[in-house]
Amino acid sequence: MNTNLMTFLKNICLISWGLFGCSSETKETSKIENTATTNELPFYEGTDLGLTYSPEKSIFKLWSPKAEAVQLHFYQHDLGGKSIRTENLKKSEKGIWKIEIHEDLEGLYYTFQVKFKGKILEETSGIYAKAVGTNGQRAMVVDLAKTNPKGWQNDQRPDLKQFTDIILYEMHIRDFTIHESSGAKNRGKFLGVIEENLTNSLGQKTGLDHLKELGITHVHLLPVFDFQSIDESKLDSAQFNWGYDPQNYNTPEGSYSTNPADGAVRIREFKQLVKKLHESGIRVIMDVVYNHTALTPNSNFNLEFPHYYYRLNKDKSFSNASGCGNETASERPMMRKFILESVKYWVEEYHIDGFRFDLMGIHDLETMNEISTELQKMDSTIFIYGEGWTAGASLLPDSVRALKNNTLQLKNIAVFSDDIRDAIKGHWSNETDKGFVNGITNFSESIKFGIAGATQHPQIQYKKVNYSKTPWAKHPAQTINYVACHDNQTLYDKLKTTDRHASEEKILKMHRLANTIVFTSQGVPFLHAGAEFARTKFGEHNSYKSPDSINQIDWNRKEKYQNLVEYYQNLIRLRKKYPAFRLVSNELIQKHLQFLPEQPQGIVAYLLTDYAGGGDVKQILVVLNGKEAKQKINLPKGDWEVLLKNEQFSLEGGEKFQGGETEISGISALILMEKS
Repeated sequence: MNTNLMTFLKNICLISWGLFGCSSETKETSKIENTATTNELPFYEGTDLGLTYSPEKSIFKLWSPKAEAVQLHFYQHDLGGKSIRTENLKKSEKGIWKIEIHEDLEGLYYTFQVKFKGKILEETSGIYAKAVGTNGQRAMVVDLAKTNPKGWQNDQRPDLKQFTDIILYEMHIRDFTIHESSGAKNRGKFLGVIEENLTNSLGQKTGLDHLKELGITHVHLLPVFDFQSIDESKLDSAQFNWGYDPQNYNTPEGSYSTNPADGAVRIREFKQLVKKLHESGIRVIMDVVYNHTALTPNSNFNLEFPHYYYRLNKDKSFSNASGCGNETASERPMMRKFILESVKYWVEEYHIDGFRFDLMGIHDLETMNEISTELQKMDSTIFIYGEGWTAGASLLPDSVRALKNNTLQLKNIAVFSDDIRDAIKGHWSNETDKGFVNGITNFSESIKFGIAGATQHPQIQYKKVNYSKTPWAKHPAQTINYVACHDNQTLYDKLKTTDRHASEEKILKMHRLANTIVFTSQGVPFLHAGAEFARTKFGEHNSYKSPDSINQIDWNRKEKYQNLVEYYQNLIRLRKKYPAFRLVSNELIQKHLQFLPEQPQGIVAYLLTDYAGGGDVKQILVVLNGKEAKQKINLPKGDWEVLLKNEQFSLEGGEKFQGGETEISGISALILMEKS
């Protein structure tokens, strides 16, 4: 944990703790407060909590079995002004408070207000709000059918045959187009992401056209639900946050829309984004943060039913595995129900293609597996993955949490591999720590662990792996391979910081090799937006609320690093072209992946044999040299053709080798194939 951040972490969490490794997996410290809030409360099976709207009537329902009274306030405007009408909800079965109003309420704003233990709590938009006004303070009555863009009923997900075909690209809505070099009209907005025919000042493609040119299959969007930290009434002033501070889970963030006051606008514009990305052959992953809330005493959860939705210490204080002042209790029936209905809603209403769970290690295994089961019923190509760790001690025992070490118990859910991440470039938090691409030779077994997709392989010496001493993935689609993301330094900055005297040429060699390892490993590769042109945050470790000058993607770097861009394009093409890099089972990996023994220090070499993956290539040889010096290696016998040598690709096969002794350049990869 970055200790200099702790002063910021009180009741509001404005940071994603996404790079905590296995050392953050903590033991049970005390028992969860066992009160009537967990076991003796009625469970409501219906799926109509919140507002059910039609022009003829609106039905409002709120679950709060211990409440003494619930009121519903209506407002003409999103902010300010007095309530124009107040209604009393009536208590019914299963802890439900309910009212039916036989009028067309479209366009009005509303809040709930609960009386609990003699105290009238503050007003809340309600945890099931699907449309909100400015700053999410009031929910809004919206006809969702009217928010559908033209042709929405014909929107279809791009084809996906298997999860290992996925290439993830992690991006932040504002970062992507806020720099003037993006050329976007709607800079920093949902609509800016999908503008076409954009170029930088040098005429190169930016934005959506760049994504298509690059060849990724999925965009991973940092939080796009309504979050708390941005004042949407003051969007003329520069404001930034990653968005890991949830406020309203079931409606898009207003600051990314052209009009946050109108709840329908943010909904329509986000649907436009999804539809256009789908038409461009790109699926959409949502980064979701159900593990904690931005506010604690005055969160929407606590304003509906105080303390129920959170884990509590024995002294009734909030447990804090998130590092943000609270942690939600996914194991409680109505919290589990909320999370499940929320993700299903995003799939149904917004056609979302998958979810990345922030600090998934806070959630219990049963909840995560139920989510996976239900989403798979909706569409078997929906992809789920998350961080298999926490940011602090949780009250829930390790044995029942969705930690990396429990991945074998997860159903069709993938986990980030901090093993390969830190083996490639050095420890995430230690500036001076180096990895394989920096010439540190004792990471070879960790690199092999990553190449095998964290699955069982007889040639790996697990005792020498950096973090995991046993394989944790049942199959490669459970493993997310990456070397950098929004958290901590960009790859370029990390490499520069680690080796302050290195030339730019050397930094870029390490940069290429780092993601070459990621993209030739079994599993699912993950790329941080802008890495393809050496994105920098000027050394900033934690840019969660840094200004645009730090976070924005400078598209003019594409010209300076055009050779790097082309390298990444070809790296993606290589992975797509040769199915040997995308094996779907542990059995296939054990059958076809063969590490070559007795290599020089700093060399990892392996074969993908016997037409691996069903391709028409007999075998592929990959040699990775993490040392700066050239090294001699002995190639297996065969009629080899070059796919990659000296950072130059020949995707159809080029220069020929007959096997035997050859040389590999320093800090580089050599990839050869033998045709049938």
